[in-house]
Amino acid sequence: MAALGALVKKVWSIRRYLVLLCTPLVLLPILFSLPPKEGKCLYVILVMALYWCTEALPLSVTALLPIVLFPFLGVLPANKVCPQYFLDTNFLFLSGLIMAAAIEEWNLHRRIALRILMLVGVQPARLILGMMLTTSFLSMWLSNTASTAMMLPIATAILKSLFGDKETSQDLRRENAENQTSLYQNNLHTVPTEMQLLANVDEKDLAEEKEVAIEVSSDVRKEEEHKKNIWKGFLISIPYAASIGGTATLTGTAPNLILSGQLKSFFPGCDVVNFGSWFVFAFPLMLLFLFLGWLWISFLYGCINLSCCRKKKSEIRADAEDRARAVIRDDYQKLGPIKFAEQAVLVLFCLFAILLFSRDPKFITGWASLFTPGFVTDAVTGVTIVTILFFFPSKKPSLKWWFDLKAPNTENQPLLSWRKAQESVPWNIILLLGGGFAMAKGCEESGLSTWIGGRLDPLENLPPPVAVILITAVIALFTEFASNTATIIIFLPVLAELAIRLKVNPLYLMIPGTIGCSFAFMLPVSTPPNSIAFASGHLMVKDMARTGLLMNLMGVLLLSLAINTWAMSIFQLGTYPAWANIHSENTTTTLLVDVQNITLNSMSKL
Repeated sequence: MAALGALVKKVWSIRRYLVLLCTPLVLLPILFSLPPKEGKCLYVILVMALYWCTEALPLSVTALLPIVLFPFLGVLPANKVCPQYFLDTNFLFLSGLIMAAAIEEWNLHRRIALRILMLVGVQPARLILGMMLTTSFLSMWLSNTASTAMMLPIATAILKSLFGDKETSQDLRRENAENQTSLYQNNLHTVPTEMQLLANVDEKDLAEEKEVAIEVSSDVRKEEEHKKNIWKGFLISIPYAASIGGTATLTGTAPNLILSGQLKSFFPGCDVVNFGSWFVFAFPLMLLFLFLGWLWISFLYGCINLSCCRKKKSEIRADAEDRARAVIRDDYQKLGPIKFAEQAVLVLFCLFAILLFSRDPKFITGWASLFTPGFVTDAVTGVTIVTILFFFPSKKPSLKWWFDLKAPNTENQPLLSWRKAQESVPWNIILLLGGGFAMAKGCEESGLSTWIGGRLDPLENLPPPVAVILITAVIALFTEFASNTATIIIFLPVLAELAIRLKVNPLYLMIPGTIGCSFAFMLPVSTPPNSIAFASGHLMVKDMARTGLLMNLMGVLLLSLAINTWAMSIFQLGTYPAWANIHSENTTTTLLVDVQNITLNSMSKL
């Protein structure tokens, strides 16, 4: 038995190498069971999907496999694969990351977070609302992981001021329980006997004393349970808000940008999805989901009392709230008065958002119409603004310096140095995006997306609204166990072909699928923000599962509501667009050419 256990441990220790070696071998039959080019492309995609799900290789390294496998297998030449890693979508994402690095460099995000918390108040329900609003706002511009990592220490400091440290609280609770047990035993045995001997106490009075002791012990337990629930509510709200907030902007999370990039690959004529149109659609959805999520978390963890009569606040809770208010105020005062660099970054950040939003919002004429059509994209806007960060001075320029010949010639530091940008920007995400775009290009060029679409005939009878709910639910479930970036890379080509089969606007299925990738709330491993919150030690898997289940359901239903109401007018989803017709015509032409080639080959054999 011991030998078997040792063998199992050895196999487990080399599981990564087993996955790396066995996956390509197990999937080899696919190369021979499908048409040559489609089979090779599907083989590469499945190998990458399994590597992504098992993390046998780092995610960004797996994303580089198309550069190796597509040329060797004859799917795509290298000069078509490599450019996919630096499309303009990647530069839009890069500009957002550099802007986030400047915000973090000057602690502007912390000033914004503390200011919002000072405004909302320190009652538990209000604090959770403040945490969620702040985290979601930051997540619109920073990465979800960075927003969560920044907000959790603030939340922990506030919670400690409210309830004390976790270990201290446990010690006090243990000591209190021992005292209550001792008191209860004394009331049952020692106290009544002595009181009867010395003061001839009435039996009724003794019964009342015992009831008071039991009631005090019960109140203490309820208060401790309340504290524990508040801890959980605070910590679980932050990663959830980060995931929700990332859906509001095109640069907020990687799946949104992958949608934008793959649309340009599959449907080059589609120009309705840009930063402005996406924000008009997704921001109201984010606010609605955030509000309902706050209500659910506050109710589940006892921060909102539904009883009609409002109970008087205990002195302990009032003192704790005063301490929390003092902690927030002290942290804000430690930041000092706002610096010139913070003001400059704030102005550039606002300019960044406004120019991206107003470039081509679709419902009005944008400023991009002043230039040659199709030349100025969101990437051009983003890179233009972040370039200023590298030469704009971080200290207020002084005119006196020019006239004072004795003034020291010290070099003024810019708002952001390139060294800091290199350290802050997660370059692996850029490669991951590129891998997704390379896979999409391979699906299109090889005809795999058309082959998959031909196998979706059973779904053609589904009503489109039902298809939206089903697709979002399946993707939200899948992304609980796999990276949201890998999930959307795999599903988007399928959704594009399914939309063409259903004769609906491809965006009608692709947008819900993209946003559904961010609805991963049930497991600690679902997203990095979930893992960070779970690592605090205050949450259990069952806490995330029971809270996240309803969050997932709410997300699916709200997304279905949004895509069937206000999204219809923003993206013209009620009509089958001309750019989708062009794609289907190209697909039909490809199929006809393939059929002709097969027929000619057969005739030559005869």
